[in-house]
Amino acid sequence: MLLSLASLGLLVGTGCRRVRANAKPPEPAGPMSILILGGTGFLGPHFVREAVARGHSVTLFNRGKTNPHLFPELDKLRGDRRTGDLAALEGRRFDAVIDTSGYIPEHVSAAATLLATSGQYLFVSSVSAYRDQGKAGLTTTDALAPHPEPGNNELPTFYGPLKALCEEAAEAAMPGKTTIIRPGLIVGPGDPTDRFTYWPVRIARGGEMIAPGEPSDPVQLIDARDLAAFMVDCVERRLTRVYNAVGPAQTLSVAAMLEAGIEALASEGEAAPELTWIPAAFLAEREVMPWVHMTVWVPPTDEEFGGLGSVDASGAIADGLRFRSVKETMTDTLAYWNELPDERRAEPRAGLAPEREAEVLAAWRASGG
Repeated sequence: MLLSLASLGLLVGTGCRRVRANAKPPEPAGPMSILILGGTGFLGPHFVREAVARGHSVTLFNRGKTNPHLFPELDKLRGDRRTGDLAALEGRRFDAVIDTSGYIPEHVSAAATLLATSGQYLFVSSVSAYRDQGKAGLTTTDALAPHPEPGNNELPTFYGPLKALCEEAAEAAMPGKTTIIRPGLIVGPGDPTDRFTYWPVRIARGGEMIAPGEPSDPVQLIDARDLAAFMVDCVERRLTRVYNAVGPAQTLSVAAMLEAGIEALASEGEAAPELTWIPAAFLAEREVMPWVHMTVWVPPTDEEFGGLGSVDASGAIADGLRFRSVKETMTDTLAYWNELPDERRAEPRAGLAPEREAEVLAAWRASGG
């Protein structure tokens, strides 16, 4: 399951990183100049809109290939960090730099070094950077994943270790001025992966549906809009710390997540589906994989990834991370999905195909389940 989890979203060797005490955060700054590396994908636009709404001046640096129609009123610098084309960044300084598109440590190092006179560098990492993702209650002080093949930048195979090295690269280029945010599964409107989207879409279809594992199995996610708001908070208040960004604040069971979706869609007149709970072992026997087919969910007993439903986000919550309701995220995600072109909706990128789900349900009934 390594590739499947890595494809979705430090100090190498010791697995430790400078941890800053939770002293009283500074008061919010005034209007700021902010550069975002990327800015037109999934998380980026949410951040840009939030920052602009709060009165900040935002500049985008990207290739101009993804959603080039977005933000025509903003300054745009063209370049490609993958090819080393960073000329547009030379001699520039910003109050804050937001890196939502760093996956290769050399790319992060090059950009952060050019922008080292800037006030702050916020790097969006991942909980996949942790070494022991089977451990419940992972904290920001837990060891990060060493790279088993240093110099091999193959993605998604080494996604987690590369994110860990990217964190190190950012800190090395801008010591004392970096903010590291490690989200879990980012969800909501604009998500191109369909990993969470599968559930509101499946619930809306109605009928008998598979509910995976035990109803009490914990799951975690974060709405991209909530993550974006917290990122703006971090630069406004100059919070240079390491955070896990997962939610909600209280433990969310897979049953509660599905019930939130059912309640959200029932309020819009949709018929509620019938949940059939099928144990993880039975699903595994039929090659129905956590996270890939049964998205968001990983059984807590999974030795390799079972901790991804219980990561500790108390530091971020103490510093202001807030979460909208799962019901709202379900509703808005389905609305986003329904506005996509028919050809896109005809080919979901995650989840279990209807005919395959029917086969597994039939097998479960035949087994006496």
